Amino acid sequence: MPKDNSIKSVLIIGSGPIVIGQACEFDYAGSQSARSIREEGIEVILINSNPATIMTDPSMADHVYLLPLTTKSIIQILKEHPQIDAVLPTMGGQTALNLCLEADEKGIWEDFGVKLIGVDVNAINITEDREQFKNLLKKIGVPSAPAEICTSYLRGKEIAQEFGFPLVIRPSFTLGGTGAAIVYKKEDFDELLTRGLEASPIHEVLIDKALMGWKEYELELLRDKNDNVVIICSIENMDPMGIHTGDSITVAPAMTLSDTTFQKMRDMAILMMRSIGNFAGGCNVQFAVSPDEKEDIVAIEINPRVSRSSALASKATGYPIAKIASKLALGYNLDELQNQITKSTSALFEPTLDYVIVKIPRWNFDKFEGADRTLGLQMKSVGEVMGIGRSFQEALHKATQSLEIKRNGLGADGKGYKNYEQIIEKLTFASWDRVFVIYDAIAMGIPLSRIHEITKIDMWFLKQYEELYVLEKEISTHTIDTLPKDLLLEAKQKGFADRQIAYIMGCLESQVNKLREEKNINRVYKLVDTCAAEFKAQTPYYYSTFEAEIETATGEIYVHNESIVTPNKEKVVVLGSGPNRIGQGIEFDYSCVHGVLAAKECGYETIMINCNPETVSTDFDTADKLYFEPVFWEHIYDIIRHEKPIGVIVQLGGQTALKLAEKLSKYGIKILGTSFDALDLAEDRGRFSELLTELKIPFPQFGIAETADEASALADTLDFPLLIRPSYVLGGQGMKIVINKQELEEHVINLLKSIPGNKLLLDHYLDGAIEAEADAICDGKNVYIIGIMEHIEPCGIHSGDSNATLPPFNLGEFVMQQIKDHTKNIALALQTVGLINIQFAIKNDIVYIIEANPRASRTVPFIAKAYGEPYVNYATKVMLGHNKVTDFNFNPQLKGFAIKQPVFSFSKFHNVNKALGPEMKSTGESILFIDDLKDDQFYELYSRRKMYLSK
Repeated sequence: MPKDNSIKSVLIIGSGPIVIGQACEFDYAGSQSARSIREEGIEVILINSNPATIMTDPSMADHVYLLPLTTKSIIQILKEHPQIDAVLPTMGGQTALNLCLEADEKGIWEDFGVKLIGVDVNAINITEDREQFKNLLKKIGVPSAPAEICTSYLRGKEIAQEFGFPLVIRPSFTLGGTGAAIVYKKEDFDELLTRGLEASPIHEVLIDKALMGWKEYELELLRDKNDNVVIICSIENMDPMGIHTGDSITVAPAMTLSDTTFQKMRDMAILMMRSIGNFAGGCNVQFAVSPDEKEDIVAIEINPRVSRSSALASKATGYPIAKIASKLALGYNLDELQNQITKSTSALFEPTLDYVIVKIPRWNFDKFEGADRTLGLQMKSVGEVMGIGRSFQEALHKATQSLEIKRNGLGADGKGYKNYEQIIEKLTFASWDRVFVIYDAIAMGIPLSRIHEITKIDMWFLKQYEELYVLEKEISTHTIDTLPKDLLLEAKQKGFADRQIAYIMGCLESQVNKLREEKNINRVYKLVDTCAAEFKAQTPYYYSTFEAEIETATGEIYVHNESIVTPNKEKVVVLGSGPNRIGQGIEFDYSCVHGVLAAKECGYETIMINCNPETVSTDFDTADKLYFEPVFWEHIYDIIRHEKPIGVIVQLGGQTALKLAEKLSKYGIKILGTSFDALDLAEDRGRFSELLTELKIPFPQFGIAETADEASALADTLDFPLLIRPSYVLGGQGMKIVINKQELEEHVINLLKSIPGNKLLLDHYLDGAIEAEADAICDGKNVYIIGIMEHIEPCGIHSGDSNATLPPFNLGEFVMQQIKDHTKNIALALQTVGLINIQFAIKNDIVYIIEANPRASRTVPFIAKAYGEPYVNYATKVMLGHNKVTDFNFNPQLKGFAIKQPVFSFSKFHNVNKALGPEMKSTGESILFIDDLKDDQFYELYSRRKMYLSK
C-alpha cells in the first residue's frame, strides 16, 4: 500500500535543549525525518526550542518554530497553519512523546483535526505505564523480572520487605533513567524511593528484583502497515545489568549470544511490538539474559519511538532508521522502499555486518565537583564515540582513541593504574574509566576469573582483552630493528596505534610509521554497505582497517582498498568535533555540516572525518565521502595521504580540530582559512597581550606563570581577586576565581598536575563588570560583525552558562562603538580568514578584552537562527578563498530580542554544588524571542542575575 495521500502537511516535534539522557541523536533523527517527508512533496512544520541544531535550520523544513515545547506553542502553530494533517512525535525523544500525550489529553489534536502518525497513544501509554506494561507481558507470555507498582511510600516499604535487597526502583514516564536507582542496603531505601516518586510526573515507580550480573541486549525494529517487521540491529552491552545502556560500552552485532537464544529474542521482540498497538514506525526493545547455559530471557522495556540507540544502530549498519520510520509513518510498506546505501535492494532486507562496532560513552565528571562517579541506572554520560573495525579488538581500540581524554588506546601509554586496591575498587564500583581499568587489572596479573567475578562482564570480552595484553608483551621483546612484519601487522589489525607500539618499544611514533611504510603495512578503507559486500554500495561511507597482502597467480601483490580516490577533482577535508561534551557540543556539529555544504556549493568534493554516531555530520549523505574514524592524528594523516585534498578546515570542529592545526602545519598540509600561526597567537596569552598593547586595546592586568612560586610572586603585583586560566582549553576547563594566596597555590598545583607544562594566565578579575561578546567574519581585509551579545549575568560566569541577549539590552553608543572597533582591529591584526569570536568585559564604560578565538564559536548557530542568515556558509566560502566578505548581501531580520538560555543537567548529580563560575557546566541551550524588554520572562532573568555566582 503506497503512501497515504490524505497527508499534505506534517508537524514534527523536536526534543528541545540538550540534557543528559536526551542529546543530539534526536537532532539527527529529526533532521533525517524532515528530509524524508519533504522528499515526498509533503509540507513540514517543525517545533523545537534548541537553536544549536541542524534540525532547526530554516533549510530543514517549510516552517521552523523556535518556541518552548508547550501545548500553548502547539495551539499557536495549529492556528497559524490550519492545513496541518498529522503530527509525528517519535523523533523528539521522551520530551516529544510527553508533549504529544499532554496535547492528546487536552483534546488539542482532536480540536484541530490532526492525526497521530508513527505511533498511537495507547502504545505510548502501555509502554510508559509500568503497571500496564507488566500486565501485557504476562498476557502474551513474555517473561519479566518479578516487580510491583508503587505509588506511595508505605506500599514501597511493603514491597521491599517481600522482595529483599538488592532492588531496582524505576519511575514511570522518564528518560535517561531519571530517578532510577539500585538499592543494595535497607538504609538507603527511604531516600531513593522518595527520589524516584518525585522524578515521575505521575508519582509512580516500579520496584523490581535486581537482575544483577545478567547480560543486557537491545534490538532495533521497524514495522510497516502490512505488519512486516525487520530487525535492523542487535546490540550487546559489555557491561551487565545495573548500568544504564546510555552509560554502557555497547557492541554490535551481539557477540556472546547463542543462535537459538537470538532467534527466541527476535520472536519475543516482534511479538511485543505487535501487541502494543497497530502502528507503523520504529521500536527499541531491551532484554536481559541469564549468564548461564540456560540463557533465560527476560524483557525489560520497549520504546515505541526512535531511541538513543537508533542513531547508533543507523550509523553501525548504514540503515537510516529515522528516515525509513518516517516513510512508514506516511503509509509506505518496507518492500516499496529502497535500501538507501545499495539503492538496488529493498528496505525489507535486514542489514548484515561484516565488521564490529564498539560504542563508548564520554563523561564530564570533572565539571561536577563532588558528583558520585559510580555508574548505575541513571545516565550520566554527555556524549559517545563509536569505533568500527574488522574485529572487536580493533573497534575497541579505535573507540578508546576517539574519546579525547589524552589516552592513545588501551594500555601501552604509561597512563594506566598500578595500585591493586585502586584497580579493585574501580572494578567493583563501576567507574567511568573501567574500560581501561580491565586492561590494567590483566597487566597486573589479576586472574580473569576474579575480574569476571567482580564485574560480571562476559568471559569472551575479558579473553579478548587478555589477547591484547599478550600481544603487547610479545612486542616489548623486540626493538624497532627486530620487529617482524607479521607481528607489526597483527598489532595494527588489533587496533594498536603507532604511538602505542612506539611506547612499548621505547622509540618514536615516526619510526614506527616509517617501518610500516617500508614493510608495506598500510591502512585500507572498507565500505559500510549494509549487505556484507553482497551487492554494490552506492554510498561512500568508510572505515579503516589493515589486511594481509593478496598475491595473484601472475605474482602481483596488493591489498584490497574500497575507497577509490576521485581523479581530477579538488577535495576539501572538514575535521569533525568528536564526542559531545560540556563546552563542545552540537553547535560545532552544526558548523561542520554547514561547512561541508558550502564547500560542495563551491564545487569541491567534501570529505568528513568524525567519530560521533549521534550527529548529522556523520550521516552518510552529508559529505561526498564520510570516513567514520577517530579524530586522532594517525588516522587523519593516513586519510589525507590517501585522498590528497587541497587543504583541511579546522575552524569548525571546536577545540578537537584546532588542536590538530599545529601538526597539520608541521607536516606541510594546508590549513584553509586562518593560518596556524594566527590561531596560535590568539591561544598564546603572552603573544596575544603584546599584540593588544601594540593596538592600544585595554585588557585586564595579567601575568603568566608556569609554577606555583611564579604564581605567588605575580599575586603581589596584581590585586586579588584573580582569575586563573590554562591555555588551549575549551569550555572554561580549569578556570577559577581565587581570593587569597592559599587558594591560589592549591588551584595552581592541581592544575599543573592535571595539565603538565601548561602556561597559566593570571589576570585581575574585573569584579562587577558587564560581559559581552561579538562574532565576526573576516577575509583578511574586510570585517563584518554578525552579532554582538550581552550577558545578563555579571562577568565571571562562563559565557556558555550565562543568559545572553542579541542585540545587547543596555550598552550605550560609546561602548558599542568600542566593541565594534576592537573587533575589527583584532580580526585584521590576527589576519583572520573565516570566523572569529571575541569576549569583552565592560567596566566604567571602558571595554576590556578577555579573549579572542579565531574559529566558529558556540554562539554562531544561535546568531544565525535569530537573524535568519547562513553565516557559516558565508564564512566557509571566505575560508576557501571563493568569496570576499563584500560579496555577500547581509540582511539580518530580528524583531525585538533573542535570548540564549542555558540548560543544566544537575538533576543527574545529587550533592553537587550548583553555583556557576568561570568553568562551564550547562549541557544545552534554548532560544527565547521577546518583543521588548518589558517582557516578564526577561524581567525575571534580569532580577535573578546575581544569584548563582561562585568562584
